[in-house]
Amino acid sequence: MQLIGMMDSPFVRRVAVSMAVLGIPFEHQPVSVFRHFDRFREINPVVKAPTFIDDDGMQLIDSTLILDYLDHGVAPQARLMPQDAAERRHALHLIGFALTACEKTVQIAYEQNLRPQEKQHAPWLERLQTQLVAAYDTLERDVAGAGKRAWLCGDRLMQPDITVAVAWRFTQYILPGVVEPARYPALAALSGRAEALPAFVGAPLE
Repeated sequence: MQLIGMMDSPFVRRVAVSMAVLGIPFEHQPVSVFRHFDRFREINPVVKAPTFIDDDGMQLIDSTLILDYLDHGVAPQARLMPQDAAERRHALHLIGFALTACEKTVQIAYEQNLRPQEKQHAPWLERLQTQLVAAYDTLERDVAGAGKRAWLCGDRLMQPDITVAVAWRFTQYILPGVVEPARYPALAALSGRAEALPAFVGAPLE
């Protein structure tokens, strides 16, 4: 199995961390959609990260679709998505807001770093930042409300923990100072615990 893409993408990183937690070996190819566009296009003509290639050569794209495929390849008790309907709904809620935070972080970074300053649209940036903060406000309430649970869905690390932690670290890395950790103590604590785990250490944000 191969995973193509850079670990500075939260979408690539969540797949890498999840595969490590699931105990699924893979070959990582750190190919950038920007710096190695032509090389990436030779692998996948749509140049989308992450690109996952199964042992039979089948390509999958979109991190959520990849993770759904991987989750159904392991025993039910080892899966990273809850099997109970109510718990699964809660997990999807957390993952949805975390992925939105990732998307808004990317959009802000693109607007600020790729578009000339004189062409940046201040109202658009303000809207993106409002959406980003709203996503993290929602997640902070949910994480703080997890109570005495070891992790967000119970006593073991699961996909909501991985995706929320990856999203938080990504925003802090890409947009330092935009989302202040002091305002989000529950998220910062969750991220700190997750980032200390071998699966996260083995997939460093580059």
